[in-house]
Amino acid sequence: MKHSNTDPRIASKFSGDRTWSLTAVAVLWVLYAFVFFKIKDYLGSTEVFWALAVAGSLVLLFNTAAILAMVAHLSEERDEIYGLDLHYLDLSKRNS
Repeated sequence: MKHSNTDPRIASKFSGDRTWSLTAVAVLWVLYAFVFFKIKDYLGSTEVFWALAVAGSLVLLFNTAAILAMVAHLSEERDEIYGLDLHYLDLSKRNS
């Protein structure tokens, strides 16, 4: 994972994507916690409480794992992924 000879725009684009991805995961966790604690008094039974707790936890686990895997992939392949984006962006700017 050597990125010393890359365009500084690649590092900037990756950093922005990583920041927004992790922010989205944090917001998801906060929203799930907020909704869960707001509705827990209205659930009716312990079984419903635990069913929602387990299901919500699994959703958070899998979404978090997917975002972390995506960020890891972007980090490993950043030159190819962002380099192609920047190539076409530069080409578009030259042609306009």
